[in-house]
Amino acid sequence: MRRSAHLVLDDGTVYQGTPFGADVSAVGEVVFTTSMTGYQEMLTDPSFAGQIVVPTYPLIGNYGINAQDFESSRIQVAGFVVRSWSDAPSHGLSRATLHDYLVSQGVPGLSGVDTRAITRRLRSRGVMMGALAIGAPPDEALERLRNAPGYGATDFVRQISTDQPYLWAERPEPVSGDENRRIVVTDYGVKYSILRILREKGYEPVAVPATLSADDILALKPRGILLSPGPGDPALLDYVVTTAKALVGRVPIMGICLGHQVLARAFGGRTYKLKFGHRGANHPVMDRADGRVTMTTQNHGYAVDAGSLPDEMEVSHVNLNDDTVEGLRHRSLPILTIQYHSEASPGPTDNRYIFDRFLDMVEA
Repeated sequence: MRRSAHLVLDDGTVYQGTPFGADVSAVGEVVFTTSMTGYQEMLTDPSFAGQIVVPTYPLIGNYGINAQDFESSRIQVAGFVVRSWSDAPSHGLSRATLHDYLVSQGVPGLSGVDTRAITRRLRSRGVMMGALAIGAPPDEALERLRNAPGYGATDFVRQISTDQPYLWAERPEPVSGDENRRIVVTDYGVKYSILRILREKGYEPVAVPATLSADDILALKPRGILLSPGPGDPALLDYVVTTAKALVGRVPIMGICLGHQVLARAFGGRTYKLKFGHRGANHPVMDRADGRVTMTTQNHGYAVDAGSLPDEMEVSHVNLNDDTVEGLRHRSLPILTIQYHSEASPGPTDNRYIFDRFLDMVEA
């Protein structure tokens, strides 16, 4: 007999479905993503920590799980909700089914629900906390949900950041290598793709804990510093902002996603929570330097308030859907940021030019 399974939102809405993955319940912020592919990257993206993810695309798992597409060492999502999943994936690189992978990591899934109806609700009401109730009645899950801390009250960066610095060489290694090509990457929830790109461009990426002090970061003698993406509310990260302030003007700095928000706050800017966030691979962004528009991959629930920024910080990129800030540039210092994921590939790789801009600063 199949166990009962439900997604319960904190407004009392209940969606009944069929469980798959691990036979456990979970609580998290319920968010949707519009990407048609990339579910393995979604599952392992640290920016999804503490969240129950709902892909809008109806069939998930059809090309299985492979050894190349991980963005971190483990599944980061709290739960996964899909319309349907494939138990017979077809791909030459596949090594496991989506179900088996979730089971191996102790993460629950729910299928057989109308994910687009969930998306419409989140778009109208805004993101909400939710619970995946596997083998438990919805009212019990709702009670548990209402006693759980909110997403914005948890510092997820401390939970997922590395404990020790390591040099990236496709797999973690102790710090060593050529310091003349060293880029320090603060691990707020760094994706492997960022480290891969820096390595491909001939640099030595060293990931360091989010709690590492500015003095300890500079002691590694980096040519540049990249503040990584990550999960949660940047307003909880004063310790990270303090470190970023101390690094300003010392070496070239680039911030991606959460790193972008941290740098904005380091210059006195404010951040705010978006109603339902930007998550997917089809967000148009304009680069104000040349007017070029590219389709970008995004995964964030907070944004920078443009009106709170000082004159020295110029808005370099804007989102064409809602005019939110997608990038910043300092007018005199070698500092740039982007809100979207330039390391991702929503089809083409035409957003990687941001890395070249940063590395040109490093070389200059």
